[in-house]
Amino acid sequence: MPEKICLIDRYADRLPVGAGTPRLTLGEGDTPLVRAPFLESETGIPEVWLKVEGANPTGSFKDRGMVVAVAKALEAGATSILCASTGNTAASAAAYAARARLRCAVVFPAGYVALGKLSQAIVFGAQVVAVRGGFDDALRLARDAAQREGATLVNSVNPLRLQGQKTAAFEVCEALGDAPDALFIPVGNAGNISAYWLGFVEAARSGLATKHPRMFGFQASGAAPIVRGAIVEHPETIATAIRIGNPASWDLAVKARDESGGAIEAVTDEDILDAYSTLARCEGIFCEPASAAAVAGLRLRARAGGTQGLRTVVCVLTGNGLKDPDRAMALAGGLIEVDADLDAVCAAIGRPL
Repeated sequence: MPEKICLIDRYADRLPVGAGTPRLTLGEGDTPLVRAPFLESETGIPEVWLKVEGANPTGSFKDRGMVVAVAKALEAGATSILCASTGNTAASAAAYAARARLRCAVVFPAGYVALGKLSQAIVFGAQVVAVRGGFDDALRLARDAAQREGATLVNSVNPLRLQGQKTAAFEVCEALGDAPDALFIPVGNAGNISAYWLGFVEAARSGLATKHPRMFGFQASGAAPIVRGAIVEHPETIATAIRIGNPASWDLAVKARDESGGAIEAVTDEDILDAYSTLARCEGIFCEPASAAAVAGLRLRARAGGTQGLRTVVCVLTGNGLKDPDRAMALAGGLIEVDADLDAVCAAIGRPL
């Protein structure tokens, strides 16, 4: 069976890579774009699509940018990489470092990383350090530590990360035959909305698309610095991947919002969890809570009449639901356990969900 073309080769003419850049890959990119009939019915939008980035090798969109950042680090002769993370960046950095035979260290905010992500970083062999503080503290320390230790920082402040992440916009245009009317996306550190906008602008310039989509980003209401217009010192949300009070790509995200004629808005944890459950039970797609912020935002705008004129929209589901298994089990309310008896089993099967 032929190997999947690696992302670096597939988009070599659109990435800052050359013949000497190692063709590092774990099979990232080319993720599914899945039609969402329930959401179409609920919102009245003719076409709603879900870009399922949880299908990437480590279960999140981070792999797109990480493969480019780590390949370029290898090309430059690096021996180690370092990042701060709420989970997905760490999992991705650790995996690509393992593949490239580089040392990797990750700095987490203690107590705020989902088990699935933490276990990935550990099993891939990263040196894991938890700091008593938030993500913004972790990023500040990681930046300083990278300089002191001579490691390559692979957070989204590294512009190579956004270069890799923009490839998702190319894939959307290729799958649809054009850019969508609008893109709905979660916003945490704000690198992804910035990368998608970069990709859509390049797609239109090259003829891959005939238009630019409006960009709609969504922060959790307890961690919404861009919406508030001020740093949030103590961000709080169940969506740990976007629990960030001072986004590194703040200015780029605002630029994407303004140039596209879109918006960056807030959704509550209740909105996020409702969208999370709806995606699983009505569309058959299991994403992590932060991913559901995009769909929560779509639903809220549709109810308020804020999607008029949109015919084709894409919601980006940034990570796989298995990243945060504890959240899924908490919402399920526990398992039904009965004796090994047919009547008991049938009675349990017949209970309402």
